[in-house]
Amino acid sequence: MCGIVGLFCKSSELEPRLGELLSAMLVQMSDRGPDSAGVAVYRDPAPDGWTKLTLHASDPSFDWNAVGGMLVDVRAGHAVVLVEGEAEEAEADVRGRFPGLRVMSAGRMIEIYKEVGKPREFARAFRLDDFEGSHGLGHTRMATESRVTTEGSHPFSTGRDLCLVHNGSLSNHNRLRENLRSEGLSFATENDTEVAAAYLTWRLHEGDTLGAALESCLRVLDGFYTFLVGTADGFAVLRDPIACKPAVLAETDDWVAMASEYRAIAVLPGAADARIWEPEPTVVYAWEKEPVR
Repeated sequence: MCGIVGLFCKSSELEPRLGELLSAMLVQMSDRGPDSAGVAVYRDPAPDGWTKLTLHASDPSFDWNAVGGMLVDVRAGHAVVLVEGEAEEAEADVRGRFPGLRVMSAGRMIEIYKEVGKPREFARAFRLDDFEGSHGLGHTRMATESRVTTEGSHPFSTGRDLCLVHNGSLSNHNRLRENLRSEGLSFATENDTEVAAAYLTWRLHEGDTLGAALESCLRVLDGFYTFLVGTADGFAVLRDPIACKPAVLAETDDWVAMASEYRAIAVLPGAADARIWEPEPTVVYAWEKEPVR
């Protein structure tokens, strides 16, 4: 099952409502994924030479000030910290000093929050209505291939400002995981979505554009899936050739939205007048804003 939602603000006037609207969309997908929920939001770029890390501590008494850098926000066991240096260096430093922390995301724009529990409870605990930003992705999970844990929840991020949410199942993820390990990538879970995210990261590192990396998924990934991929500049949607997993796209002058079911789009302002369509199999759909420099 699982439920996917995404919202891209074409109008800057809508950005203060990103969290409110993304939260409403996420709650609509509760029936598709009651086990856990998560969001990736893109907002408040880090200064030049700095990296934004979203971290998770299983110990509720963990002292976030011990990490160093600038503590930006703390929400339900997650914290956003700004640290000097490139993303790879900053992430490696935190992992080395605090092996008990989980790095949810690293980059200039991205923040990832995820946890077990029902989507409505998740939205309340993480105060999703507070978020302002340019775009965001969300996922509600019904676990089928790995345990229900914070780490196994979506979204997954395996590269700078890159994240993936996924509805479906990959049949060759174990073999692909080993191939990617030989390329230097590491994994924290048994989730097939983490493998797909890592594959995209690797292809981008090898020089692919996001579109080319997604198109290569059609040749390499066996199974059935709908992908929603977030970047610092926007998001992209891809369905496999069979396209048995549901997906709906909608667009107005103010926003672009994607969801597993229309009811998640219906809560958006102006939805009744939106252009609505089902994304075609194997076609990459992408929307971007002006890049953050």
